[in-house]
Order: sequence, then C-alpha cells, then structure tokens
Amino acid sequence: MKNILFFLFASFAASAQILSPIQKSHPQMDDRRLAYIDTVMEEYIQKNWLVGSTILVVKDNAVVYHKSHGLADLANKKPMPADAIYRIMSQTKAITSVAIMQLFEQGKLRLDQAVGDFIPEYASQNVLKEFNPADSSYTTEPAKRKITIRDLLSHRSGIDYAGIGSDNMKAIYAKAGIPSGLGNINAQLLDKMKALGRLPLVHQPGEKFTYGLNTDLLGCLVEVISGKTLDEYFKENIFEPLGMKDTYFTVPLEKSSRMPKVYTENAENQIIPWDPTFRNLDPNYPLFPRTYFSGGAGLSASTFDYAIFLQMLVNGGMYNGKQILGRRTIELMTSPQIAIGNDHFGLGFRITSKKSADQNMFSEGTYSWGGYYGTSYYVDPKEKLITLIMTQHTPNSHGEFNQKVENIIYSSLKK
Repeated sequence: MKNILFFLFASFAASAQILSPIQKSHPQMDDRRLAYIDTVMEEYIQKNWLVGSTILVVKDNAVVYHKSHGLADLANKKPMPADAIYRIMSQTKAITSVAIMQLFEQGKLRLDQAVGDFIPEYASQNVLKEFNPADSSYTTEPAKRKITIRDLLSHRSGIDYAGIGSDNMKAIYAKAGIPSGLGNINAQLLDKMKALGRLPLVHQPGEKFTYGLNTDLLGCLVEVISGKTLDEYFKENIFEPLGMKDTYFTVPLEKSSRMPKVYTENAENQIIPWDPTFRNLDPNYPLFPRTYFSGGAGLSASTFDYAIFLQMLVNGGMYNGKQILGRRTIELMTSPQIAIGNDHFGLGFRITSKKSADQNMFSEGTYSWGGYYGTSYYVDPKEKLITLIMTQHTPNSHGEFNQKVENIIYSSLKK
C-alpha cells in the first residue's frame, strides 16, 4: 500500500511540476530527523554565531522543509520572514549560465566559439608575464589561443576577479576601473567588458580554473547577442516563464522590507553590521536603479524563487508547463569540464566527484554553488533533492552549520 501511495504521490508531483510553498511530509523523508535542523539553527542563533537564515529542502518536486530562523534585523529584533529576499551574489551565475545556454540552443553561438567573434576586444589577447607592484605596470606575452564561451562557463579563461582575485590582477583591474560586478551601477556593461578585454589574462586560456569575471562577460554576451539588457532578458526568458516573482536586479521599494540586514564579524569574531565602506559595497545596492547588470553577482531573490529555478533544472528544463532549456543541455552543463580541488566544475556549477561523494553525504554528480554574503544551494539529481541555505553573514567563523544541516537532510532519507 505504501509503495502504491508513493507512486501516486511521485506521479502527481512530477506531472504538477509546480512547487507549493507549503511544507509537506514525504514518504521517503523522516520528518523527525529533519526537525534536527531546527535544533542546530536555534543553537547557533542563541550562541550569537548567526543572526538569521532561511532553509528550504525539496524532494521529488515537493517542499519538505521551509523555515526561517532567527532575525532579519538584530537591532530591531525583527524575525526573519519565510519570504525574505536575499542578496544572492554569485548564485546569479547559474541563471546567467542558463541564459547563455538558451542562446546556444537557438544556434546563436557555439561553446567553443571565440568570445572575440562577438566582442572584438577579445580577438587578440595577452597574458601577464611580469608585474611591478610599485606602479602596477606589467609586461605580457601573447595568449596561445583565443578564449571561448566554454572557457567562460568553466572559469578557465584566465580572467581574474576584481576585488577578490589575485593581488596583481586586483591592482591592474582597479587601475583600469573594472568593477567586481556591483560597483559602477550607472556604467554600461559592454563598456566595462570591452575594457576588461584590453587587459592581460592571469594565465593562458584553458590552463587551469581561476574564479573570475567570466560570468559578467557571459552576461554581456547575452546582451550583445540578444539585443536586450540582461535584466530584460532574464525577465522574458527565465523569470516570467517559470513564475519567479521575487527575483530582481533592482528590488522594488514595496518589497524592500523583506530584505534582511547584512552582517560581518570583527577581529574577535563577534557579529557586527556590515559597514558600507567595507570593500566600498553598500548593502543597499539592490534598491538602487541601475544600467549595469552583473551576470556574476547582481541578483537578489527569495529562497522559494531560487528553488523554482533549481527545480526546473532537476525537471530537465521544464517547469510551470514551460520548457526553457533542453534536458541534454542540462546534462552537459552538469558534466565535468575542469578539476577544482577534489571536485569538478561544469558549465556554471561545481560538481561533486566520486572521491568527494565517498567522503561526504552528497551523491556523485551533485551540483552546487553559493553567494558571497552567505547563501548556498545543492542539487542532487540522483536523489531529486534540492537544498537552499540562505544567510546574510560574511565572513562567518561558524559556517560549519552548513555541513551539519546537509548531514541532517541526507540522514533523513528513507529507502
């Protein structure tokens, strides 16, 4: 009887393909074990190791856990709402990667096509050879080949990150006025990406994984190829078809009260509010109108909205009756392209290797990433399991709660 009920449950969920924000029991999840998440999160909040968070777990198209813990505003003791809108920073990258793959499916680009075919500044590039820290001058040597769209998706182009990259390239980018993705909101993305193309690469294309402004450049390619701003493209081709109603580059003022405050830590690891002068990053940036849309870090979203996006990937590109990406395309995106530590990186995602799966709870092939302010997601296609753990706290000296939560979730799986 239980098997029949589960079959009917799974069949209904698969056919509906629309998540309900209401938390439900699942025949393959142990609710008693899932409740341990509450215990862990309350411990961290009571010990002042964390201000607040939202955690959402999806199993087989059904929300099995969706709760907020702690506070959105420590000073005013405001509880964290379940529909909080988080600054998702680098979780923007997965959405931009899907956008570029939509254009790939339409025959408007090839993965191994040179970026210089679309933006001439990338047609003939150089690689950093020697750097003089006294005045940020440098010498270069020619790149052995052109960088490709595949290089950008897998972060092996040799483009570094402004603000958080290597010291040499941070200095070079700063001198040239290259933003990390959230500065210069009134600039034009194409202008900054053209300037980036005139600067040296940190290493030869394809040589190794270097986390950089690759996805900002992908966002620029979306704009160049589609003829739309990234904001417009996302709305028309991803957010509206999927029914994502709380994901924005600029959060409407009427929804601004749903945004948690951002926190960091002092030298004694005590939680303090984020200072807008730190890294010249005002945490109110999601409320500012802009013309510069960062495909690498610019979005804010509710936890449930991002779960919709991830469920689309699990469903093979289908959600809300809309097929926005092909099944085989998603399989390609979540296939290993280059090594990153013990794991792999695909076309927009970190991918759990067999070695890592043998040492941790994630299944081999789980794909994931996160955002600078303390958000993260994990998608296990084998278990049809999605986890979102959202905070607005960085750095966090007690970030191990993420692994504890994941351990609880996986230990809750039944046969």
